[in-house]
Amino acid sequence: MKVILITGASSGIGYEAAQRLARRGCKVYAAARRVELMEPLRKEGIVPMRLDVCDEESMQQCVDTILQAEGRIDVLINNAGYGYFGAVENVSDAEARRQLEVNVFGLAALCRLVIPIMRKQGSGRIVNTSSIAGLVTFPFGGWYHVSKYSVEALSDALRMELRPFGIRVSMIEPGGIRTDWGIIAADHLEVSSKGTPYEAVALQEADLMHKGYSGHFLTKPTAVARAIERAALSHRPRTRYRLGRFSTLAVWTHRLLPARWWDTLMLRFIRIKFK
Repeated sequence: MKVILITGASSGIGYEAAQRLARRGCKVYAAARRVELMEPLRKEGIVPMRLDVCDEESMQQCVDTILQAEGRIDVLINNAGYGYFGAVENVSDAEARRQLEVNVFGLAALCRLVIPIMRKQGSGRIVNTSSIAGLVTFPFGGWYHVSKYSVEALSDALRMELRPFGIRVSMIEPGGIRTDWGIIAADHLEVSSKGTPYEAVALQEADLMHKGYSGHFLTKPTAVARAIERAALSHRPRTRYRLGRFSTLAVWTHRLLPARWWDTLMLRFIRIKFK
């Protein structure tokens, strides 16, 4: 029975992934700041735990508690994260740092805590939730893209460093997924742009995000939860699991087009006039 720690499990993708892994016979520790939202998971044998990925003591206590109860940690799934959208000029240093703390430094800190455990075991699995936002860039997502590009780089380095110890590292790279993430990011974009020179065009992009994430066109979170399950339990996991409507098309278009063409395409998509 594999012992699994998954962060960001209070809703959406993390919540569903925890359920799927528990139904596969794993002992799952579901971690997030809002423990009360995870209480229904107890009926499936899942253990909810309070965890703040910006708090070193909280992370250490979480890992120590699992070790005391199970004696091992087989899989770490770094799923916690959020997006704060706004023009680079408008996002405060404090908000930019917080986004990096949650999406990058918290992820790295948890890896540092579990790697010695997995190395001692001679095996382990780390699954990091990245995004196609770590491979392509859109207007008003600058700091979110910085965080996800960082997750891509860290995961690639970890994969090579840890392979000799029997520890596998995989990335989940979702595109547009039908969750509240996009609604929250759009709300942040509206707030950060209010009263600024970017307000009109930012509101257009926020409106597109609201419509997209409120409709039925985007991929369901179940698809991402399945990818996490495969990355955690497959005998030979892939290094990357890319999914979501048009995600592969977006990545390859970004790679093949000259930078100016990509810029023009993105600006026209959100109806920004340019000189």
